[in-house]
Amino acid sequence: MSRWLAHCIVVLVFVALIAAALTRIDSPWNWQGVWAYRAKFLQGFGVTLAVSAAALVASTVIGGTAALMLGSRHVLVEAVARVYVELIRGTPLLVQLLIGFYVVASAVGIQNRYVVGVLLLALFSGAYMAEIFRGGLAAIPQTQRDAARAIGLTPWQSLRLVILPQAVRLVLPAVAGQFVSLVKDSSLLSVIAVSEFTLAAQEVNSFTYSTLESYLPLAAGYLAITLPLSALSRWLERRFRYET
Repeated sequence: MSRWLAHCIVVLVFVALIAAALTRIDSPWNWQGVWAYRAKFLQGFGVTLAVSAAALVASTVIGGTAALMLGSRHVLVEAVARVYVELIRGTPLLVQLLIGFYVVASAVGIQNRYVVGVLLLALFSGAYMAEIFRGGLAAIPQTQRDAARAIGLTPWQSLRLVILPQAVRLVLPAVAGQFVSLVKDSSLLSVIAVSEFTLAAQEVNSFTYSTLESYLPLAAGYLAITLPLSALSRWLERRFRYET
């Protein structure tokens, strides 16, 4: 049996089980009422896509920078990165969003909640990305660095041509998992009134009193974003796979 066929069978069984459970609900479905708000769902889905994409890029840059700072020989530089990582990882994203928007952003005069939401989401994910990148760089044997110096490469050339290609292959699965988590974490932006997908579902639910009909499209929408990310990760893993 091929892997593709096996996956299809498992998905079909899972869908059948969910459908069987849904058919046992006694209350009538109100899909017509929810359908009237389809434009709100589409708008929220588009905002989630845009916010997630921007935060993905920003968190990668932040995480890569923080990872290099964590490996710095300068004590102050390493301390700044370590305090940032531990502070972010040790506090809930919900608290960071509330303090970041209503306290920090207000204090510096940033009123655009979408910009603030992307920055806070990127800072949150960037702390986890920093540890992922740091672990990937640390996993490269010292002999690789010594060999790069032996053939006359500069430290920057060694990092770009020898260390990073190997580290990327090692961190891809963890990075993909963090990207998926970031997309789902974007649902918390509703607490600062960012009109993303989850807030749209909450508003439709309040308008129609149809909870399942409002949140089932939400689950399908997030799957439509996260499944391609996972597939892209697996493709990149195969692309960067080589014998060591």
